[in-house]
Amino acid sequence: MTVWDEVVGQPDAVEELGRAAREPSSMTHAWLFTGPPGSGRSIAARAFAAALQCPEQGCGHCATCHTVLGGTHADVREVVPEGLSIGVEAMRRLVALSARRPSTGRYQILIITDADRLTESAANALLKAVEEPAEQTVFLLCAPSDHPEDVSVTIRSRCRVVPLRTPSADAVAAVLVRRDGIDAEQARWAASVSGGHVGRARHLARDENSRAQREAVLALPLRTRSLGDAFTFAADLVRGAKAEAGALSEARDGAEREELGIAMGAGGVGKGVAGAARSAKAAERDLEKRQKLRNTRNQRDALDRALVDLTSFFRDVLVTSAGAAVPLANPDREADVRRAATEWSAESALRRLEAVLACREALDLNVKPEIAVEAMMTAIHTG
Repeated sequence: MTVWDEVVGQPDAVEELGRAAREPSSMTHAWLFTGPPGSGRSIAARAFAAALQCPEQGCGHCATCHTVLGGTHADVREVVPEGLSIGVEAMRRLVALSARRPSTGRYQILIITDADRLTESAANALLKAVEEPAEQTVFLLCAPSDHPEDVSVTIRSRCRVVPLRTPSADAVAAVLVRRDGIDAEQARWAASVSGGHVGRARHLARDENSRAQREAVLALPLRTRSLGDAFTFAADLVRGAKAEAGALSEARDGAEREELGIAMGAGGVGKGVAGAARSAKAAERDLEKRQKLRNTRNQRDALDRALVDLTSFFRDVLVTSAGAAVPLANPDREADVRRAATEWSAESALRRLEAVLACREALDLNVKPEIAVEAMMTAIHTG
């Protein structure tokens, strides 16, 4: 087993990254991992970081590999935005840390898992570091594509691009069986309906609630028979996303508040308590702000998963209407897809698909979820 075993269905990328880890002449200081959701951008970046630090270039079993993959290596820092964006202050702090000399490894490595979420100021702060990097510093950026809307041209031009592709269903199923011990039949089903997204496939295979949520979402297009249904189902979608985000946040938020209280000396007595209490209040407000931003992002992510499922359904309807000989994204919903293709014209199915895409765009522009989803469901009803 090596660190590359976690990178599913990307033989060309693994070969290129492995060669760079083995041969210094193939190495550069900035890399940009691109690919569709679920292609494993951050996993590939993390595996590459482990290979760069490992004495055996990614053996997968030494302490260095384990600490890098586990997120505890002293010379590898990973930026995972908890809010909707990565701000300039956070980026400046991380860039300053990444410029230090390595303490135990060969490089100081900064992994930015969602480089498309950098604000303009944060991107400028990163650009300065990428333009004039410290000798032993490596930047690993991950984004959906190298389009200027995802990563600025100036940053992209200074990076070596590693394009990743959507893994095949067979590759996803194989990793679910081998790594996660999931039943082969369940793994094949999950892989076939996940669109090549390994994390999504694992979640569907393991979690009954996720399967039920997917079933409910894919049933909406044919269940929406009136305008009242459209508004009711829109409210259900938003409420479900909020509930899912709340469940994710509840335990973590409580633990963070408890840790902060201990760090700030909650319950202490004696000289200096008043000053410490004022500092604690300021820290609590900062924590609450960060938790609120994280919860908002969790809501958006949960809602986006439902929208992606709807997108795949309407795509299947269009494929069936056109008689195209390509696999369905939802083979387990073939009967509903064929029914919809019979009841709707191709133009009507396309308008419904465009409504879902418009909803995703509206959410990216911070339109209130209730309004964006109601507009989408109304368009799905009217066709």
